[in-house]
Amino acid sequence: MANLNRQLFLCVSDPKSLSQIKSVADELGIGLVLELSPEALLHNASLSQADSIIIEFSEFSSDASLFMDSCRSKAPEAPVIALLNKVSSSDAVRFSRSGAFECLDTLSSTDEVFNAIELAYAQAARNRAARSALSSEPWRRHLVGKSTSIEQVTKIIRLVASRRCTVLISGETGTGKEMAAKAIHMASDRARRPMVSVNCSAIPENLIEAELFGHIKGAYTGAVNNRVGRFEQAHGGTIFLDEIADLPFDLQSKLLRVLQEKEIQRLGSSETVKVDVRVIAATNANLLTLVQQGRFREDLYYRLNVVPIHMPALRERACDIPLLAAHFAHKICEAERMEVKEIGTEALAALAAYSWPGNVRQLENVVEHAVVMSGDRGALYPSDFVLPRSTAEAAASPISVPAGRLPDEGLDFTEALRQFERAILQQALSRAQGNKTLAADMLRLPRTTLIHKLRVLDQVAA
Repeated sequence: MANLNRQLFLCVSDPKSLSQIKSVADELGIGLVLELSPEALLHNASLSQADSIIIEFSEFSSDASLFMDSCRSKAPEAPVIALLNKVSSSDAVRFSRSGAFECLDTLSSTDEVFNAIELAYAQAARNRAARSALSSEPWRRHLVGKSTSIEQVTKIIRLVASRRCTVLISGETGTGKEMAAKAIHMASDRARRPMVSVNCSAIPENLIEAELFGHIKGAYTGAVNNRVGRFEQAHGGTIFLDEIADLPFDLQSKLLRVLQEKEIQRLGSSETVKVDVRVIAATNANLLTLVQQGRFREDLYYRLNVVPIHMPALRERACDIPLLAAHFAHKICEAERMEVKEIGTEALAALAAYSWPGNVRQLENVVEHAVVMSGDRGALYPSDFVLPRSTAEAAASPISVPAGRLPDEGLDFTEALRQFERAILQQALSRAQGNKTLAADMLRLPRTTLIHKLRVLDQVAA
């Protein structure tokens, strides 16, 4: 008997496909809700409870794109599967960029239909879990995205947030290192206490010691009063030391002592002050390289690097770009007291194709510019987003595969090719978030060829 708690909504007229879907639904124990038209599907009051949606299209069009947007708006957790007659690679890519989870051909086998629906339900479960986690974990709002790399960051934060161990966050400029630090603080039992942020590269070298540890009156010219430093301000909470690589070398030993002894000494004073502070540091430099060059203390490096967290570059999690862009558009429109603007599918495709050298910070700035310059329009188009053409073209250039090196002892050529093929297929599937049609298009392969190769490799591995 079908489990009515799991519902598949569909609008399909092709008899063969409808029969396949019903058969798969029975096998998976899924309740079916069949509507005769897209309009009826959208007006179904229970659509928000859908676990997956299958809709038949004759071709990709602006109307199809608008319908996809409406489906995502009414049932945000439900993956949408597009059904077409004779799917072309270009149509599959267009539907995927419009938010389709998968594209099926009316000639697809029952196994392919089964796999698509099963994967869609697994994705729906992940989407609902993420939404539930967001409501129970407010700190998760600082880390927008569903990519594997961001999920790994959130996993580490859940493990370390309640501890007082130091955390070292690495990553390129603009990847959101401070957002990760805020998430750690909010997820900890120190959330009600202050979080104090210090940019070590923005404070003059002759003032940074007093800024961190405070000073007493007369400690130096201009010190007319006693002053509490940032560590004391953060007592009971968290201090975030950004650009830690720029901390002067002679001050690194004093920071090490604070980390070890849990006490600070104000500039000009011989007294020590106990502090209870969680330290989070961040850098866009390779600290280990600086250690080898003698520019950063090795003992401080290991004391800071108790729990390392790496924030991925935006180009490494392109699947998060639509979520981030929508998040920033909503945030900026609210701040400007404007109606929230929607980002069109073509604009999202252009954003996803860009390489983002400035990472998330650059994306936010680009979205803000688009919102401001779009005037009273309710939608944002590709022309609203200022993206350097040369970088976008470079991002769209064909993938170059580096040549391998032949070991001195030789190798098994057949096995080496098999391993290379498996690695490339897995990368394509990972980038496409499991969407076989999009993965096949990335590799310039027919979808059936991709599926065949995966099956053959799985059989060999078994």
